[in-house]
Amino acid sequence: MKVTVFGTGYVGLVQGAVLADVGHDVVCVDIDAAKVAALQAGRIPIHEPGLTPLVQANHAAGRLHFTTDAAAGVAHGDLIFLAVGTPPDEDGSADLKHVLAVARTIATHMAAPKTIVNKSTVPVGTADKVAAEVRQALAQRGADIAFEVVSNPEFLKEGAAVADCMRPDRIVIGTASAAAERQLRELYAPFNRNHDKIVLMDVKSAELTKYAANAMLATKISFINEIAGLAERLGADIEAVRRGIGSDPRIGYHFIYPGAGYGGSCFPKDVKALIHTAHEVGFVPEVLEAVERRNDAQREVLAERIVAHYGGQLQGKTIAVWGLAFKPETDDMREAPSRNLLAALWAAGAQVRAHDPVAMQEARRIFGERADLTLCDSPMAALEGADALAIVTEWKQFRVPDFNRVAQALRDRIVFDGRNLYDPAVVARHGLAYESIGRPKFSPM
Repeated sequence: MKVTVFGTGYVGLVQGAVLADVGHDVVCVDIDAAKVAALQAGRIPIHEPGLTPLVQANHAAGRLHFTTDAAAGVAHGDLIFLAVGTPPDEDGSADLKHVLAVARTIATHMAAPKTIVNKSTVPVGTADKVAAEVRQALAQRGADIAFEVVSNPEFLKEGAAVADCMRPDRIVIGTASAAAERQLRELYAPFNRNHDKIVLMDVKSAELTKYAANAMLATKISFINEIAGLAERLGADIEAVRRGIGSDPRIGYHFIYPGAGYGGSCFPKDVKALIHTAHEVGFVPEVLEAVERRNDAQREVLAERIVAHYGGQLQGKTIAVWGLAFKPETDDMREAPSRNLLAALWAAGAQVRAHDPVAMQEARRIFGERADLTLCDSPMAALEGADALAIVTEWKQFRVPDFNRVAQALRDRIVFDGRNLYDPAVVARHGLAYESIGRPKFSPM
């Protein structure tokens, strides 16, 4: 099938590459000429496991193309995916200017019927707005060309996006058009062989499904972080509690790991957008507002622990930080808890020595050159001259450090673990004090 994808971010690039990999003829359109040139040369602008060889192989095979020529992109695709950004506006709503701009572009250039597929995360009612934009632009041209607007939300996890796209657990299609349904079923047939993964529904339900899914996962995270705070005050161990409740199949183990709060490009933005949508229709989303408040507070917990330990006196102190990305296997630092931590440490007068396996360049882009930040090439290099260690991202490279070396390197011999990576007794046996989330403090033995 001939497919065009507008946008080459996480969603558009992964979706385009995976569709090309099963044999579809895919053109990806982006307004960023430098990005398009890099992609044509086989250079991938994001860190996503498995994506680089996938893009390179399918581009070389002639199934995956990159262009800034919107007219050519529109002419190519019978199915046109909208995979552009929907950043939060000042009021928390999703900003649809990029989505609607692409809709106008499609209508300006289309000369034959098209099926427009909303892949971007968009509020309920966006398909109607896209359709209205297309109708208006066609009317201005005096053109009468058939089109459909379908909702087909993505459910990709950064760090596992290629695998999620190749082996989806569900394919949500929102449409009332039998013809559009047939097109989408044909498109996704290679991913739908084992059993029928397609969940067919109306457009508005499909749009809400995406937000509801992310809001549910964010709720689980905020819930376990709230219970972790209670566990600390009651003298309980949240890790024992987590195992106890996770063994209930109605709850499960996913997304009940306590930590320094959620971040990234989806959960914070989507929870805000859903709250905004609720208020627009006169509904008070009390649970969602509590989820957001809890997460906002949780993102400050690690810094509060460190500041409290030093009695607010961090002048002259150096804190080593392991992990800058909002989660492992990505270089994405959007809404990352590390940013809250670094800002608080700097405000208190501390120096920071930080390491992340893949997000170092992104950190340089965000923070620039500053005297109170040293970006280090390895976890152990970050410990040189440091008084304490803070762990923010649960990279596998951090899971089994040489605690003897850690103890020898840290002047104050204390670890603040924002992801509960270690057995407190093991850390204490190596002469380190240990503070984590929702567990008793451990002093060195």
